[in-house]
Amino acid sequence: MINYKEEIATKIAKVTNLNKQELEQYIEVPPNSDLGDYAFPCFKLAKDLRKAPPIIANEIKENIEIDNNIIERIDVVGGYLNIFINKKELAKTVLEEISKQKEKYGSSNIGEGKTAVIEYSSPNIAKPFHIGHLRTTVIGGALYKIYNFLGYNTIGLNYLGDWGLQFGKVIAGISLWKNEYDFENDEMGSILKTYIRFNQEEKEKPELTEMARDSFKKLEKGEPEIVKQWEHIRKISIENYSRTYKLLNSKFDSYDGEAYYNDKMTPIIEELKAKGLLKESQGAQVVDLEEYDMPPCIVVTSAGTTIYATRDLAALKDRINRYNFDKLIYVAGSEQQLHFKQVFKVMELMGYGDYVAKCTHVPFGLIVDKDGEKIGSRKGNSVFLEDILNESIDKVKDIIKEKNPDFEDRDEIARKVGVGAIIFNDLSNSRIKDEIFDWDMLLNFQGETGPYIQYIYVRTRSLLNKAGYIPQIQEIDYSKLQEKEAINILKLIYTFNEVLQNAADKNEPSILARYLIDLSQSFSTFYNEHKIITEDKFVQGARLYLSYAVGIILKTGAELLGMEMPERM
Repeated sequence: MINYKEEIATKIAKVTNLNKQELEQYIEVPPNSDLGDYAFPCFKLAKDLRKAPPIIANEIKENIEIDNNIIERIDVVGGYLNIFINKKELAKTVLEEISKQKEKYGSSNIGEGKTAVIEYSSPNIAKPFHIGHLRTTVIGGALYKIYNFLGYNTIGLNYLGDWGLQFGKVIAGISLWKNEYDFENDEMGSILKTYIRFNQEEKEKPELTEMARDSFKKLEKGEPEIVKQWEHIRKISIENYSRTYKLLNSKFDSYDGEAYYNDKMTPIIEELKAKGLLKESQGAQVVDLEEYDMPPCIVVTSAGTTIYATRDLAALKDRINRYNFDKLIYVAGSEQQLHFKQVFKVMELMGYGDYVAKCTHVPFGLIVDKDGEKIGSRKGNSVFLEDILNESIDKVKDIIKEKNPDFEDRDEIARKVGVGAIIFNDLSNSRIKDEIFDWDMLLNFQGETGPYIQYIYVRTRSLLNKAGYIPQIQEIDYSKLQEKEAINILKLIYTFNEVLQNAADKNEPSILARYLIDLSQSFSTFYNEHKIITEDKFVQGARLYLSYAVGIILKTGAELLGMEMPERM
């Protein structure tokens, strides 16, 4: 496929004798297509060429080699070269590439030979999957799929919160109240009720806290019965999460949680001591980070126990040894920014700076309702993600029933649309912003939503079904795709790989989500302005193939976000 920026940069380099790669970085896409398909700001060359930008622009225009298959014309406006490409050749290069690559269009080998490790989701076991873990799960899941699509060896880590005093509380609570809850029929719910009750009652009964500590000490020491009980709780929790992960199309390559690093924390503490980094502070062992404008990183508490930071240090050291990664991405809430800064700085001080440079914390905002209030409880109860997903599915079923009572495959379509709406609502805006959770907005089939993208995809499929065929690429007359609306679509399809690389570079799935909205809206405009099923078979063939291409990109892009596309709605 033609790389237009590279071709333009090569031609400008021949005239100016400047570095082609540097020139390529300067090339822009104008906000208005009337100003050209690409623009080159000659202001960037004024210092090197010691001339005014308009003079440079005119000299380049007069001397540049014009290849009519690539460039139709060049206009000079002030200090800019406005470059218009050959639209017929654009249609040819894009659609022929679609014909060859199909659902792999936009993929690349840019990550070949590189390993990207992504830690995401990471709920605390012994509790049902709370809605607060939705964002890390879908953001991390989208990054996992995007990196994989770009050729990286991608490894998804679900760093479970499966250790700590909370398990002492659950184990002690079960020993006290096992007969009061229905563990046989609702084990996960009963575990949660036990945990909540324990936390409430220990406020008035300090002896319960001692029981919890004693149970956790037995777990740490490896007492067989306690370990067996903990393993069962962990197993039940993962089985519970798996239902939600299946709905969200989330995949993990490892479920190694905090417990996995129990025997790896002593070595990291000893290494910190050997390197002279540990200091005593109020009975605790800390790494002093005052020089770096951070509070001390506590490694061992005054009670002699390790904490989350200790386990993260041990985990990072283990991942260096195990994966030798090129990227290590932590998808975790904005409130953990200081924690990761401390962990990364401590590892750097330990001599692992080369690997720390490859580590990135990908933060995100909260989930809030339309009034801006954090969604954390409803009528005093936790909001569980599986309940939200099922509620979304049920709402879509109601919409289908109202509009088309005889619709077949209602359950399957409702699942894809309902879950897709939740995923897209999370990913459609910059991750650092709070996500607004509003049923009326996220289930809107006309707004900038997941259902809208699915609806446009279904429209492309119905056009092909109505025509009864997908045209052969060798039969396409590219001169029949010269309308402004068709060109806008072709330009968007052309940039698909660039969009994916940008999303990966910034660890920002919303870049892909917004692109899918733009493509959907562009196709909707094209559909409304031009008949696709028409008497002119050459026009119909070209427009049908463009519709087919749009469908491929919408489906590929949506699946990279974790959505599934229905074939009809």
